[in-house]
Amino acid sequence: MKLYDDGIKGLLSQIDMTTAKKLNIVNADWTDVGDHNLILRADMAYELGGGTFPAVSAMAVTCNDEFVNTDEVLLIGPDLNEIKADTPYARIALVKVAEDSLGDGNTLYNAIRKIEYVRYHINPEGYMTRISASNNREPVRVGKEALKNGLDFAKVGKLFIDTYHENKNIEAVKLIFITEPDFDYKLLSDQAKHLEDITGTIDHIFKNVMMDCGSCSLQKICDEVEGLRELHFSVH
Repeated sequence: MKLYDDGIKGLLSQIDMTTAKKLNIVNADWTDVGDHNLILRADMAYELGGGTFPAVSAMAVTCNDEFVNTDEVLLIGPDLNEIKADTPYARIALVKVAEDSLGDGNTLYNAIRKIEYVRYHINPEGYMTRISASNNREPVRVGKEALKNGLDFAKVGKLFIDTYHENKNIEAVKLIFITEPDFDYKLLSDQAKHLEDITGTIDHIFKNVMMDCGSCSLQKICDEVEGLRELHFSVH
């Protein structure tokens, strides 16, 4: 599973990890309220990525210990209890799986999507994610009451990691939350789109029998990403 590795390198190259704070997730327990996680405007303290602010979401899968070797939650910027108004926001999930654990063919694509869709099944109390998959936006409403009760990114991150580990193929997860106002979210968004394009290309390969690469709209991704072209021709 090296398909995303160059994309991960590109994404991480845009982040000054020396500014990242590693959060303590030991005993960072918090309630998941499932489908009942509705926060009205009157009950929210602010929105992460609300309005015209960036709300970037990125996910990539790897087998490389260089990128992910243990569960951890990192934060760049102020924590939830330090934020007082709507702010830019990004959440990056780097997910380590065992080599060859996801299968191949359409099974590979479905396994990757299953990992990505974890985000739809995590509902920390007082932290309402509003996902727009069509434009890679993931704004979050944060509730006033939850902040009073101690909600922070360590608790949110711990819930994410616990839910990811319900998938037996997942060995470790690195979550990076970014709330730094001056961060280059546009560049990060471009990197996130590139990662999503890789996933879309995998799907295209196994649904489309087109062999004329010159007329394929995804040729650029295949040319750039190590392994995709080989994956393409291996299925025909």
